[in-house]
Amino acid sequence: MTRAHTLETPPTTPARALDGPPVPEGPPPPRRKHTWRRLGNQALWYAAAIVLALFIALPIYLIFVSAVTPEADRYTYPKAIVPSALSFENISFFLRASGVVDAFWRSCIVGIITIVLALGIGAPAGYAIARYVFRGRDAYRLVILATRAFPVVILSIPLAVLYRQVGINDSVLGVALMHTTLALPFTVLITSSVFVSIPRDLEEAAQTLGCSPAQAFRRISLPLALPGLTAAAIFTWVLSWNDVFAAAILTLRNPTLPARILSSLTQAPLHFQFAAAFVMLVPSLVVIFIIRRYLLGLWGRVVK
Repeated sequence: MTRAHTLETPPTTPARALDGPPVPEGPPPPRRKHTWRRLGNQALWYAAAIVLALFIALPIYLIFVSAVTPEADRYTYPKAIVPSALSFENISFFLRASGVVDAFWRSCIVGIITIVLALGIGAPAGYAIARYVFRGRDAYRLVILATRAFPVVILSIPLAVLYRQVGINDSVLGVALMHTTLALPFTVLITSSVFVSIPRDLEEAAQTLGCSPAQAFRRISLPLALPGLTAAAIFTWVLSWNDVFAAAILTLRNPTLPARILSSLTQAPLHFQFAAAFVMLVPSLVVIFIIRRYLLGLWGRVVK
């Protein structure tokens, strides 16, 4: 009886895995609440991305539609969201206007010179702020940023007098120097933040392997900093391309494209103004998309 009772008695201890903790009895806890929460967070992120994309793309699309609307449908109301016909007559007329093409190329040259000068001066300054400790470094950052607090008119008028004395008034170089002055504070701060994020130990390790400080910077820090430098170049280009006030003050016979539009299209019909706005948008969008692909490729290489 005792033996039978012992054999028929169920075990009182829970089943265990081999040398492991006790196996929990019953079904696993439900995870539906966490799944719905994760899906809700993803939906909010997607909704925010869609709203941001519409906020940026919708004005560009409306400018494009207004610029290519045919003359017969120009004053119809309400306007169709998707036009039934397209006409590039307004854009063609604007491009054939006197001085527009020359002003366009001047703006391109000014933007390129501004990028070269801003990165050539701002990147070494940002590297020095990121790598070296010296007295007044934080105050120097604030002083650099405080220069952007001055209105452009305060800088443009004295510069116009100085340019006239030096002999570079009404020139591409004068406008590029002014745009470099406007972009340099942000370029210094952006590049300093980029170089701070790169560990200094990498350069020191390269120097222990025989590299000089310049070689360590060129082979280690510069490739890692290229995405940030590209972002600074995008910002510099957009600032230079869109500037109208400084260029209008510093140029008279050789204006950039924004200054030319300001001086010639303020009293023009509305459809010609939309055509000018679309022509102003296209180069910036092209440059941003080209550099964006390069920027994302660099980020991928750095992460790998």
